[in-house]
Amino acid sequence: MMREIGHFIGGKEVKGSSGRFGDVFNPNTGEVQAKVALADKSDVDKAIANAEAAFPVWAATNPQRRARVMFKFLELIQREFDDFARLLSSEHGKTVADSRGDIQRGLEVVEFACGIPHLLKGEFSDGAGPGIDLFSMRQPLGVVAGITPFNFPAMIPLWKCAPAIACGNTFILKPSERDPSVPLRIAELFLKAGLPEGVLNVVNGDKEAVDALLTDPRVKAIGFVGSSAIAEYIYATGTARGKRVQCFGGAKNHMIVMPDADMDQAVDALIGAGYGSAGERCMAVSVAVPVGKKTADTLLQKLIPRVEGLKIGPADDAGVDYGPMVTRELLNKVKGYIEDGIKEGAKLVVDGRNFKLQGYENGNFIGGCLFDEVQPHMRIYKEEIFGPVLSVVRAKDYEEALRLPSEHEYGNGVAIFTRDGDTARDFTNRVQVGMVGINFAIPVPLSYYTFGGWKRSGFGDLNQHGPDAVRFYTKTKTVTARWPSGTKEGAEFVIPTMR
Repeated sequence: MMREIGHFIGGKEVKGSSGRFGDVFNPNTGEVQAKVALADKSDVDKAIANAEAAFPVWAATNPQRRARVMFKFLELIQREFDDFARLLSSEHGKTVADSRGDIQRGLEVVEFACGIPHLLKGEFSDGAGPGIDLFSMRQPLGVVAGITPFNFPAMIPLWKCAPAIACGNTFILKPSERDPSVPLRIAELFLKAGLPEGVLNVVNGDKEAVDALLTDPRVKAIGFVGSSAIAEYIYATGTARGKRVQCFGGAKNHMIVMPDADMDQAVDALIGAGYGSAGERCMAVSVAVPVGKKTADTLLQKLIPRVEGLKIGPADDAGVDYGPMVTRELLNKVKGYIEDGIKEGAKLVVDGRNFKLQGYENGNFIGGCLFDEVQPHMRIYKEEIFGPVLSVVRAKDYEEALRLPSEHEYGNGVAIFTRDGDTARDFTNRVQVGMVGINFAIPVPLSYYTFGGWKRSGFGDLNQHGPDAVRFYTKTKTVTARWPSGTKEGAEFVIPTMR
């Protein structure tokens, strides 16, 4: 009998009421391994009602006790860390080692949220005026929601829910319906860690569930990670209804290779950042920009055999570099981009489209692909491919290399490889991209800094995790206090000036 995956509402897993289901595939074989319920408006309404009912008590729980739940959750998930990783790989297709990294980067934000008693401290000014004190406090918003993508089914849900819950909000998670099991297990462990029923709810679904969250006035804030088109839709729809909205979209991450770069280090970085997780990362390097012909020729000479030698296989094989793509639909989309690149005149120097793995012929596998002589007007340069496809765009000089990421419509991440400190410093200051790496290909900040891109990679003023997460999930209340001193000053008809 086919396994059915439901929702997690009010502290327990429940079946959906819509009668609609989505397929959850095994990426290694292409077979359907489970059916996931797709929520309708009534399912979302139940989750919101439970979250709303749980909010007053949870908001009144002191921050130190909320932090203890975070500590306990960390303890519980460490006990089954490897089981979590295998479960994640079984639905996503990334290697188990990569899944461990997915989980770990999520847990680092939970660790950050353990410091919520300190992070929620307000400001205090004693004697701001005659007998007058000023102080501020941060208070939770209420019911908030997170809509998260398939490519990081542990990390991004934890990036969203951990700070929100620690701040005293109640949370509704709408994860990707492609790999829903890990988010449900996260909710179960939080409950086991002491989180009250209804504080964290999970509803699986598609656009119907998203729109229900967007239009319900009880939901005060929404965070999203996914494509730029959907990010823009959610941002516009949510803000038009007075919600606080934080959306992160697509990317086209460049890596500049200067003539003085350590070329072996640069090639290692490109192989890992370009092809890890089959390129299904918003921070994947998808464009290499060697500066000068000699640099480009040397880079390609070293890069081609490395791409040809990539080890591709089942997600649970410890010896592979990357596994299958999450669905056949995405695999075919990536192959379509490759066809477009060839038609537009780019040179496909490594073609992995015909890769087949014995015993897994119906799996969602594709070999590494490498384009040379890609031009900025081409579709494979302008759009996010989200697959194991690296494009080489040759730059004549440093200024051209700087312009490429700065002028691209996406501004998520960028890297420069050089031994020259002046060049690195100039690049860091001038490039128009939100996250910059110097001799570091995937510049994802640690949890106590914030993660976020510019331009069409990010919508909203506040980023993910770090101090911005606390700002996003709370509202500031400022109090001016004066206690009667026995002195009668009479009525004041002008605005107070604190003289």
